[in-house]
Amino acid sequence: MSQVAVAARGRSAMRGRLGAEASSAAVRPDTRRALQLGLAAVWLLDGVLQYQPLLYTKAFGQSLAATAAGNPAVVARPITWDATLVEHHLVLLNTIFATIQLLLGVGIAFRPTVRLALAASVAWSLGVWWFGEGLGGVLNGTADPVNGAPGAVILYALLAVLLWPADRPAKSAPFIAARAVGAHAARALWLVLWLSFAYFALLPANRAPQAVTGMIASMNSGEPGWLAAILRGAASLVAGQGLATSIVLAVACMLVAVGVYLPRPAAAAALVLAMVVAVVIWVAAEALGGILASGATDPNSGPLLVLLAMAYWPARTVLAQPVGQPAASAVAEGSLV
Repeated sequence: MSQVAVAARGRSAMRGRLGAEASSAAVRPDTRRALQLGLAAVWLLDGVLQYQPLLYTKAFGQSLAATAAGNPAVVARPITWDATLVEHHLVLLNTIFATIQLLLGVGIAFRPTVRLALAASVAWSLGVWWFGEGLGGVLNGTADPVNGAPGAVILYALLAVLLWPADRPAKSAPFIAARAVGAHAARALWLVLWLSFAYFALLPANRAPQAVTGMIASMNSGEPGWLAAILRGAASLVAGQGLATSIVLAVACMLVAVGVYLPRPAAAAALVLAMVVAVVIWVAAEALGGILASGATDPNSGPLLVLLAMAYWPARTVLAQPVGQPAASAVAEGSLV
């Protein structure tokens, strides 16, 4: 009987350990899901902003038409056509635009529709990037990372791709963004994005002595006092320093670009630098995307770049793969510390 009792206790202990492991797995935070919900929240904010009264006036159509300036005819003509169409059917089309963005946010937040919503968000983002942002000024020489170039909306599409609910083996997915497209492709996308920031920062129009100051000063209108004070301070700090500001920003962007190819500690430092650059630009240059003033349609690039950096944060640990579990489960979702 003692042997039976020992065996029973052993089975009980094993069940206890398995139960604890299952419980631990169940409560382990799903970082990718958290980032998806962050993206959903930004889409919901965009939808709410799109319902602002100012966007139901001719100013909305005029702002769309303005993005055609300087672009090649093949890009500019569809933008002009779209702006004219919006002006003629303003209430209907703006309501549709706002509702689509709300639905994208809800769809990403709701697990059964996350794939459909992420796919739709890629298509919608590309359309808005062309017809709403004029390709972010990439083709007309006005793209400026201090102002959100190459267009904040293209970051929505990039995030949707990198946060796609697909999994790869642990060794090929050392961070969240790699789980959908693989580490090599994910790092290449990061490299291209941040090197493009460095390139745009060094464009002649952005190196002009008062270029950065003028851009920051243009964001001051309608902002609350505390934010206006920050903008004035930032504009004063870089006054007449367009070239120096562009060089410093370009160097920082290049360091961030190559950082994801470095060992874990250096990669983490580069990602922290990316988030710091994004937040500083968002607050001191983009005025939080203008969402506290009237007429902004999105929070600009700052929050999206922070989400993107979190998606590249190196996994803290690699767990032993449980028998019968898919290989992707071997990567710890990993805390961001």
